[in-house]
Amino acid sequence: MLTPAARGSMSEAALAALRSGETAAAATLPAADDADDAQLTLWCLFELHHRGFDDVADELEWDPHLIALRRRLEDELEQQLRERAPEPPAPGDFAEDFFAFIAAHDGPSAAAHLQRSATKEQALQFLRHKSIYTLKESDHTTWTIPRLSYPVKAAVVELQYDEYGGGDPHRLHANLFATGLAASGVSAEYGAHIDEAPAEVLMQNNVMSLFGLNRRLRAASLGFLAAFEATSSAPSRRIARGLERLGFPPEMIGYYTEHVEADAVHEQLAVRTVCGTLLEEEPEQHENVWFGAWTALHVEDLYGERMLEQWTA
Repeated sequence: MLTPAARGSMSEAALAALRSGETAAAATLPAADDADDAQLTLWCLFELHHRGFDDVADELEWDPHLIALRRRLEDELEQQLRERAPEPPAPGDFAEDFFAFIAAHDGPSAAAHLQRSATKEQALQFLRHKSIYTLKESDHTTWTIPRLSYPVKAAVVELQYDEYGGGDPHRLHANLFATGLAASGVSAEYGAHIDEAPAEVLMQNNVMSLFGLNRRLRAASLGFLAAFEATSSAPSRRIARGLERLGFPPEMIGYYTEHVEADAVHEQLAVRTVCGTLLEEEPEQHENVWFGAWTALHVEDLYGERMLEQWTA
C-alpha cells in the first residue's frame, strides 16, 4: 500500500515527512485543518504499526518525532471522547448491567438501511468503507494480549483463535472478507479504499489502535471488544439479507452469515469471561471498560448518522 492523498495541511506535511524520512519538524506541526485532516494523519501514523506503506521506510515506525505527533493526536482524540462519554454505572453485576446497556442503545443503523432499501452502489460503498477495518480484523485486540493476566489472556486468545480462522488461513475472517470483496468486483487489496473512507471510519479505526497500543487503556480495548461483539450478530444478519436482496455473491454474504453465529458466542465470552474476569482482578478498571464500550457504540453511531444522511438525501 502506498501512502494516501492528504486531506489538509497537517496530513500533507506528515505524509511528506513519512515519504522523505525528514521527520524533525513533525512533532511541532500546526493544528489540523479539520477532523478529516487530523484523523487521516493519525491513521497514517498508526498504520506504521500495522503493515506500513511501500513508500515509507520501516525504520520510521518508532521515530521519536513521529511518535510525538502521534501522542499529541492520540491525546486530542481521547480527550474529545472522554468529554462526550456518560458516567459509567455503579459497580454491580457487570454482565447484567452490560447487556442492559446494549439493549437500551438505539443508534442509527446502516445495517437496517442495507437490509431494506439500500441500492447496490450504496452497499458497495459500505463494503469499501468497512474494508479499512475488516482487512485487518481483530489485529488491534491482539496488541492488548501481552498486557493481560493469564486468565484474561487465555479468554481473549480463545476468541481471537476463531477470528483468525482456527488455524486455517482460508477461514481467517479478514481473508473471508477479502474473498467476498473480490467476488463482488471490488478491490480486496489492503488499504485500497482509504482515500474514500470518511473521517468517521478513520476515527473508528484510530480508536481501536489507540486502545490496543496503550497499556493503560487495555481495559478500554476489552470494553470496546465486548460492545463490538455484543452488537455485531443482529446487524450482520441484516447486512447478509440486504446483500442477498441485491444479488451479491455467496462469498460476500457468507462473511456476514459467519458473524451471525460466531459473534453470538463471542459476546458471551467477551462480556462474561474477558471483561468480567478483568474486573474481578482489577476493579479499578471499571471506568475504562465502560469508556471503551461506550466508545464502540459512539463511533459506529457517528458513521451511521453520516451515511444515512448521505444515502437518504
